[in-house]
Amino acid sequence: MGCTGSRYAARRRAVDPRTLKPLPDPMSQRQTLTFLRRRFDEIGIRPITRHGQNFLIDLNLVDLVVESSDLSARDVVLEVGTGTGSLTARLSAKAGAVVSVEIDPNLHQLAREQLAGASNATLLLQDALKNKNTLHPEVLDAVAAALRAVPDGRFKLAANLPYCVATPVISNLLSAPVVPERMVVTIQKELADRMTASPGTKDYGAISVWMQSQCGIERIRELPPDVFWPRPKVGSAIVRILPDPVMRAALGDAAYFHAFTRAVFLHRRKLLRGGLAAALSGRFDKPSIDAILATHDLPRDARAEQLAWPRVHALAESFRRAETGGRRAAPR
Repeated sequence: MGCTGSRYAARRRAVDPRTLKPLPDPMSQRQTLTFLRRRFDEIGIRPITRHGQNFLIDLNLVDLVVESSDLSARDVVLEVGTGTGSLTARLSAKAGAVVSVEIDPNLHQLAREQLAGASNATLLLQDALKNKNTLHPEVLDAVAAALRAVPDGRFKLAANLPYCVATPVISNLLSAPVVPERMVVTIQKELADRMTASPGTKDYGAISVWMQSQCGIERIRELPPDVFWPRPKVGSAIVRILPDPVMRAALGDAAYFHAFTRAVFLHRRKLLRGGLAAALSGRFDKPSIDAILATHDLPRDARAEQLAWPRVHALAESFRRAETGGRRAAPR
């Protein structure tokens, strides 16, 4: 799980392509611990765990990610975190096209060697994110080009996501011009807990509301640290996320709802009135906030962390109408 994001990238010497030995058929080279250690030793590099470079070495679990993605020749798959290309090879054997993104030049070079025969795989050496709240346009352009080339193409995400960018990648894809119809990802167990958390629990927050308001979320398998090399200090999970077009349409101004939710949950443990006053300072005064809250039949001691997503959405709509006169405009 090679970490993307330029602020996380390791400063390491680049691999000299002349030191790389040709590989046999990519599918014959399965990402075992022995294989990874041999390849890394050949070129004198080591994983840097603080940058999220933890590789899935349980081959059955790599295959489970592919199987759970339900791929066919119609599918265009985005993978964030190419690593050495083990998962990429399996995706390209099933899908119509794969766009895989890796920021580490050493891992990118290894993957190029591994995937030399995969003509339907596009390997990008770059950051998957433009910033925390935006996917990189070049990544989106590559996906769009692949979708144009695949008849009746369907967009999916399948990835062993680097922990440090899992939340922005998943969250931003739900705001992308084309939203994946399915996402199957290996993520930190803590993030899986937050996505599926219930109101009033310690894990419930903005990501819970944003995901549950528009997706079905299924935890396929929890993963112990020893299925990765090097071993992370935390557990992981394979999660299947199914965006629901009907739920998404019902959100209305999704950009406003997303920004409102992030703002309100910055103060999730405050009383709702105080949290809203802090989040919306300069746009609403306290009497205006009180007037809107009075229409929602909420107790005076209500807090954001206690509200299920439909109530958060209803609040967002009330504030949006008051602020924009009903026009669609994302909060600043």
